[in-house]
Amino acid sequence: MTDPVYLQLDVFADHIGGGNPLGVVLGAEGWDSAAMQGFACWTNLVETTFVLPPTDPKADYRLRIFTPTREIPFAGHPSIGSAHAALDFGGVIAHGGRLVQECGAGLLPLRVEGEGQTRRLFVQAPPSRVLHTGLDEPLLRHVLGGLALGKLPPAFVEGGRRWWVAEFASEAGLRDWHPDHAAILALARGSDCLGLCAFARCPGPDYEVVVRAFPAGVGIVEDPASGAANGLLGAYLAWQEPDGPLARGYRVSQGREMGRDARIRIRIEGDAIWVGGRTQTVVIGTTRWATGRAATGA
Repeated sequence: MTDPVYLQLDVFADHIGGGNPLGVVLGAEGWDSAAMQGFACWTNLVETTFVLPPTDPKADYRLRIFTPTREIPFAGHPSIGSAHAALDFGGVIAHGGRLVQECGAGLLPLRVEGEGQTRRLFVQAPPSRVLHTGLDEPLLRHVLGGLALGKLPPAFVEGGRRWWVAEFASEAGLRDWHPDHAAILALARGSDCLGLCAFARCPGPDYEVVVRAFPAGVGIVEDPASGAANGLLGAYLAWQEPDGPLARGYRVSQGREMGRDARIRIRIEGDAIWVGGRTQTVVIGTTRWATGRAATGA
């Protein structure tokens, strides 16, 4: 039996080292859930995914996504990176520039634009809704109290996953912010969500929005590139400002505060929010995780 292929990818990165790391396993059809969870814990990456044959005939492949502690139904950068792996190493072929991913959030369409190093992949974010707006949540006020905020009110948004989003008045104010991470964790636990996605507008030649995301609810202090959070943010901006300058899409800069330089593109087409970017392949190998553990009696 051939050992499964293992990749480490850099997602939402125009160059290696700029984005969000991802582990991807192809050929693990014989692994059970415990083996997958154990491997994801061992890699200790934010997410590790497993590309599998689809169970739905409408899908091109099936994706299971694991954090080090649990399986999750959807995440943005794992979906983009796994599609990259499926195309380059999994024998999956896009038809008409389209793919369909089967995952815990259902069937999600992806777009394939360009080829080679210039190729960008876009995933359609799950449908979202705004659950609440304003600063009347005490835990949120504790996180944002005294800060110069932007014109839109903070909001609690749900779409596959749940985040608080908040606009800062300036790019400098957001980039220079040193948040109270314990307070963000309390907010995430108190509202049963991932945490806080903060953004600021910054019209310029390379990007229009800067984002910082703090998914304390899953044990991450700060995320260098957040597909799901950016998808929810895009939906919130489209809902609040349907005729605004960002209503059809924009470019995002994220991760500089962590020494990264992620670039994410958002496209808004009616109710459809597309989140995309480039992926770089960093490591190509194989894994003996399941067979090695069985052989040692682990």
